[in-house]
Amino acid sequence: MEGKNKTACLEFIILGFSNLNELQFLLFTIFMLTYISTLGGNVFIILVSVVDPCLHNLMYYFLGNLAFLDICYTTNNVPQMMVHLLSEKKSISYGGCVAQLFAFIFFVGSECLLLAAMAYDHYIAICKPLRYSAIMNKVLYSQLAVSCWTGGFLNSVVHTVLTYCLPFCGNNQINYFFCDIPPLLILSCGDTSVNKLALLSIGVVIGWTPFLCIILSYLYIFSTILRIHSSERRHEAFSTCASHLVIVLLYYGSAVFTYVHRISTYSLEKDRLISVLYSVVTPMLNPLIYTLRKKDIKDAVKAMGRKWQLPISLF
Repeated sequence: MEGKNKTACLEFIILGFSNLNELQFLLFTIFMLTYISTLGGNVFIILVSVVDPCLHNLMYYFLGNLAFLDICYTTNNVPQMMVHLLSEKKSISYGGCVAQLFAFIFFVGSECLLLAAMAYDHYIAICKPLRYSAIMNKVLYSQLAVSCWTGGFLNSVVHTVLTYCLPFCGNNQINYFFCDIPPLLILSCGDTSVNKLALLSIGVVIGWTPFLCIILSYLYIFSTILRIHSSERRHEAFSTCASHLVIVLLYYGSAVFTYVHRISTYSLEKDRLISVLYSVVTPMLNPLIYTLRKKDIKDAVKAMGRKWQLPISLF
């Protein structure tokens, strides 16, 4: 009977912005511009990092991974959201929903871990500058990057398998913008206690633990910066960390709130708006906040403009 109930749901209806019919085209335009900006900004980061020899350092290896992650999980959700805004049929197949869930959790989990790895890189650079080259070598960078992707993959496998095993035999309307764990748990007609336990426990490992590591790293970083006598060096150190810290607060603040708090207190109306912040807005802001304000990026863009005779005057 359980297997029959499970297969009874062949598709889900993504409600999204269905209650805002008069704003559908406006929202489509906003999402389209946001998506184009996200793709353009992050592809630009990767391109500049690859083309300019001055940026062939280990720090931009992490930034390239971050930009690629932003492209992946934005592409996983936003195009479908745009299609649903203009189409009458706002459905997604059961298999498509599972695939979207797997990809989204994979990329989100990997980015949580990657932001923690970047915080560790800042910690070594500022607190132990004389040992930076010895500690943060190519081998360690590769190991950290692989660990981030592997951790995100394993996290996604566990949640996807547990969600796939749930029966969906009643309401198939997801009051959300895409297939995600919390709204699917609410729709399931089976026992979701194991899923909730996994969401909370793994959320501590993927969400809270890296976040606490970031906070600890920045406590050491700020303590070191305050002991620097040169005001110019203090300003440079603060500038290096400020962009990363803003992204961490935006990303972790919204993602951890969505996945780690109690499912029993879950609010679709409130949490689906927060999901837009970390799944649509933050990837667009990352190039602006984190990278495009850096002097070496500006210098690289100007050098590319002179080399290719491009009319670049944005910087």
